[in-house]
This record gives sequence, C-alpha cells and structure tokens, in this order.
Amino acid sequence: MHAPSFHQSAGPARAQAPRLWLIAGTGEGPRLAAALLQAGWQVRVSVVSRSAARAYAPHTGLQLLVGAIGACSPAATPLAGVRQELAGAREIKQPYRWVIDASHPFASQITAALVQGCTEARVPLLRLQRLALNGDGVSILGELAELRGLAHPGERWLLAIGVRRLAEALGHTPGALHHARILPRPLALQQAMAAGLPAERVACLQPLPAGEQRAEVERALCRHWGIETVVCRRSAGPGEVQWRAICGDLGLRLLLLERPREPEALLSLPLERLLERVGVAAESLDPAGHGIDGNAVGG
Repeated sequence: MHAPSFHQSAGPARAQAPRLWLIAGTGEGPRLAAALLQAGWQVRVSVVSRSAARAYAPHTGLQLLVGAIGACSPAATPLAGVRQELAGAREIKQPYRWVIDASHPFASQITAALVQGCTEARVPLLRLQRLALNGDGVSILGELAELRGLAHPGERWLLAIGVRRLAEALGHTPGALHHARILPRPLALQQAMAAGLPAERVACLQPLPAGEQRAEVERALCRHWGIETVVCRRSAGPGEVQWRAICGDLGLRLLLLERPREPEALLSLPLERLLERVGVAAESLDPAGHGIDGNAVGG
C-alpha cells in the first residue's frame, strides 16, 4: 500500500499498547501523533512524501508509512489500500482500535475510501475537523466555475490550488496572466506544463514550516510576479492563514475555493474533542504546534 520507511521498533510494553492508524499531513498531524504517543498509543502514520515524514519526531511507538494510500495495492485505488491496511492489522493480531482521518480537507477520495473501508471492517473512524477561518477581504467560491467573469484582461493571477485543477481554472479565466505555485515534483511540473503554463510563470517550491520564513517566500513571489489576485483553497490550515496575511499586507484580492462536502455519516471533531474521544487529554497537545502545510495525504 505504501513505500515503507522510517519504522521504529516497539519495545515489549509498546507491542501491547492500543494501536491507531492516523492518516495525516504536516499541519495538525505531528501534534496529534505526539499527544497520542505520550498517552501510550502505538501510532501508525500515513503521509504522502518523505518531506512530510520529516515533520514527525522519532519515537519507539511510531511507524511512518510514506506514499499514496493504495498505490501499491493490487487494484491501485485508495479503497483497496484501506482494505489491505485494515486486513493486515487483523492478520498480525494487532487490529486498530481507531482510525483518524486528518488528511487535507480537499483529499476527498481518501476520506471516502476511509469511510467505506472502516464501515466494512467495523473499525471506528474519526475525522479531524478544521474550523473555518473568519475575516473580511476574501471571496468564497463554491466551485471553480465561479471564476468566470472575475479576471480582467492581463490581470496577474497566482493559482495556489494544486495541480490537478489548474487546467480547469485556466479555462474559466482566459483573460488573466496566470502564474502557479506547485510542489517540486516531476508529475506536478508535467501537469502544470500540460495545463498551458509557461515555465517562467511556475514556481516549484517545497513548503516551509509555517511562520515568518514561509510568509516571506510567498510574499516575495507575489512581488516578483506583480500578482494582483490569488486563488487558493479554503483549507482552514496554515496555508490559508498565510495567504490571508500576505494578501492583506500587499493589497491583493484573495479568492478561496470552498472545500468539498464530507460524507454525512462521518463523525468530524475539532482537535481537542477528537483526542478526548479516544481517551487522550487535550492538555497533552503541544501548544505551539509544529508542521508544514501542503503535504497532506491525497492533497
């Protein structure tokens, strides 16, 4: 299901600890894992990349799995990967007591696969709920099609929505001069080129830890390109926080693409309440928080 890596062996006491599967990125994932480990859980974390894995501190109760869920399963689908993971845990007589979906709000395929797979296997599933950020000066888009008519001829736009929907965004805003910020991966660059973006208007940047250093990189990019409008996803994570601050500072228009609706049967809880649901005191959370936004599984 994953490319295995970063596996720390559990000691005798840890081997008997309750086991949990956490699907996460680098926003809240490291804080969640640290709190669970401190409470005595044996935690298996799925992340999409090796850079995301580096956000997690080594621990004897932690196992990190790197790669897209289902990529190595026979059917090569997220659902096949979820089924394989849950069945494998049962086969070694270490079934998961909980599965926690802390993947990116736009990783809808992963979330749907977890809902179906956990329902079939009768494993309880919790979804980390990101509460929407408030604030003026932004426009919320229900669909990318709502971009139509918003671009003035020659207006400089920065698309920070991932590569999968770049071509669609370009199609809805033919008059704009498009730029894109993408992850430094060969496939992402190929998709950006296929969407019609010239190389000089594509920035391949690895996300930095949230904070002033990251904000300065993004701010400098907007200044270099003379950006007037930014389009990003309404993730309620560090990425959205940064773009709100940058656009406010530079006087840019910010358009936020609303997150997909999640399955109604899915129990979604804020971070502290989610921990309490699995028996972990919210006080065990690192108040500062550590992590990088943008490398969430399936995002």
